[in-house]
Amino acid sequence: MFIGHFAPALVAAARPKAAGLGTLFVAAQLVDIGFAALLVPGVEKMRIVPGIAAMNPMDLYHMPYTHSLLGALLWGAIFGALVWFATKRREAAIGAALVVVSHWFVDLLVHIPDLTLAGAPPKLGFGLWDHPAIAMPLEIALIGSAFVYYARRTAAPSGNRRLWVLAALLAFAQAVDWFGPKEASYSLAIPATMLGAYALLCLAACWAGWNRRSSFAAA
Repeated sequence: MFIGHFAPALVAAARPKAAGLGTLFVAAQLVDIGFAALLVPGVEKMRIVPGIAAMNPMDLYHMPYTHSLLGALLWGAIFGALVWFATKRREAAIGAALVVVSHWFVDLLVHIPDLTLAGAPPKLGFGLWDHPAIAMPLEIALIGSAFVYYARRTAAPSGNRRLWVLAALLAFAQAVDWFGPKEASYSLAIPATMLGAYALLCLAACWAGWNRRSSFAAA
């Protein structure tokens, strides 16, 4: 799952007192941002194993601090506290924390068993990465329905043009992820590419949501 992770961010951002869309895009991928950062010094680890899953050659064999449920809860609590400190809005903080934690549950659907509850076996994952005919429509349905929800529940003086630019950028990023060339072996280019992609998408979300206001109460 890649852009499907942003669906909870779009839903949460439609709330009147929510954190900004850019902040919630960071929340949606925070554990993957942490994972990429921890790959660089070797604190968490992965390798490339062609054929390990139909859609993804990454063997994510050691990621206890980011992709355990306990780790996701801790990342969510810390991020929620930062949002509360910045906004002094309880709803914004709680929403941001829940978006962080949602990452683990969305991953649970698609990952082969490599997720944990607290960093040690059993390893969990329903394995939809081995079933592209299910995983790909599911990802499109998640992000598409969330975009429609966000567009209907928020409004901007300039209309939805920025939002559709964001949608096009997400679609392009997902197409590259699905159909682009795969690395033959692990190198630092992988976490660097991950961090660069997340930075670009989060900045685009900040730009797209900058002047949008919730119309939730009026709906």
